[in-house]
Amino acid sequence: MALLAAISVTCTPVGGLAQKAPAKSADKPAPGKPAPATSAPTKGAPGNAAPSDIVSDNSVPDVGLNIPDNLQLYGKVDPNVRKPTAIVNETVITGTDVDQRLALAVSINQWKLSPEDTARLRTQTLNQLIDETLEIQEAKASEVTIPAAELSKSFAGVAKNFNMTPDKMRVYLRQVGSSERSLRRQIEGELAWQRYLRRKVEPTVNVSDEEVKGILKRLQDSKGTEEYHVNEIYISATPDRTEQVAASERQMIEKIQKGEAPFGYFARTYSETSTKSVDGDLGWVRSSQLPDELARAVETMQVGQIAGPIPVAGGFSIIYLTDKRQVLTADPRDAKLALKQITVRFPAGTTQAQASARVTAFAAATKAMQGCGDVAKVAAGLGGDVVDSDSATIRDLPPALQEIMLKLAVGESTPPFGSAQDGVRALVLCGKDEPRGGDLPNASRLQDQMEQQRVNLRAQQLLRDLRRDAIVEYR
Repeated sequence: MALLAAISVTCTPVGGLAQKAPAKSADKPAPGKPAPATSAPTKGAPGNAAPSDIVSDNSVPDVGLNIPDNLQLYGKVDPNVRKPTAIVNETVITGTDVDQRLALAVSINQWKLSPEDTARLRTQTLNQLIDETLEIQEAKASEVTIPAAELSKSFAGVAKNFNMTPDKMRVYLRQVGSSERSLRRQIEGELAWQRYLRRKVEPTVNVSDEEVKGILKRLQDSKGTEEYHVNEIYISATPDRTEQVAASERQMIEKIQKGEAPFGYFARTYSETSTKSVDGDLGWVRSSQLPDELARAVETMQVGQIAGPIPVAGGFSIIYLTDKRQVLTADPRDAKLALKQITVRFPAGTTQAQASARVTAFAAATKAMQGCGDVAKVAAGLGGDVVDSDSATIRDLPPALQEIMLKLAVGESTPPFGSAQDGVRALVLCGKDEPRGGDLPNASRLQDQMEQQRVNLRAQQLLRDLRRDAIVEYR
């Protein structure tokens, strides 16, 4: 069960809640922060913007709503009037519900948010709870319910993913300002919606053999072509707002670099494209599928870099290159690794000088290590722990470690990495299975993936319809 794959404040159709522990896992280092790559000019109007792409102050685009030009507002929106509580088809969402869900997301993701960002996140959290409530209600209307015993079993499974017992998990939730009830509700929403989709949606989705053959042929024809996995934040800008929007995006990049919040948070909060609900993820694309401005940037970027603000038609974009590959070509980063990770933690009260001394000793010991058979002895001498991993690929590691791992020989170690809070670590390469390339994906597996994509799309449409028909009373 893919429970708790990403505790966040977005509501995905069939995605998981998070398997991420309060502290970074010792089994798999967390992805590194995006590093700046390029900075595009920001002065003047967005580059190559056609007149039809920019809406002037006194005109309204034709979106089928019959909104008059030069409209006059007869009231104002006061954010202080709408409190973060709601009644959704007679189901009450309290301020405490919002606070507890928000507290857990902030704690797990280790976000450092400004008051303004926190206010926006509260609104997103309320929207997530509304969607979650609608999903549970729709599932119950189709006689899909999750028994209490199954919820308890799932809660215990989540606690195990956090390396805790259920009792310790309850204590942790209270300590961060959340509760068992809040987490169980989140689990119930995901399980109920997944089960509802399996019963009501999946039987109606079909991908023909001809469609699969067409995809396989296109893959074969594009063999060797470079593909990029890109995330984007797009904000529109009229000519009088270009400097303001560009400055805002530069602030976002700065906050991402400082680790105050991840790229996905800003995409969900500020981006104006349909991909905002999936953290701005554009998926795997070729440069020819991107606007020229973004294509030029992404072709010069390295994995893990962020570029922007980039002037595009009608506004500015920030892009984050999470990965790249060549179609049907073996990529060294797909090599499967056998690793041992040594972790040395610092006791409370360790001074900077003491920490530096321990890191120096750690680096010397790992550099002198004679293969993986020596790992346990070295770890014992440093007072460290050892964790084995036989399933990671180079691609799974943060970009900085990927570059190091590509150059390591079996038996060698990475330099120490980590922090005073989480301890310092080193990865020792014990084996490597080189990747295979040139093979088309399995037709049956590809068909399953395509069907799942269509189920996800249908789930989004269903949730949109539920929102449209819901009676939501804000308090």
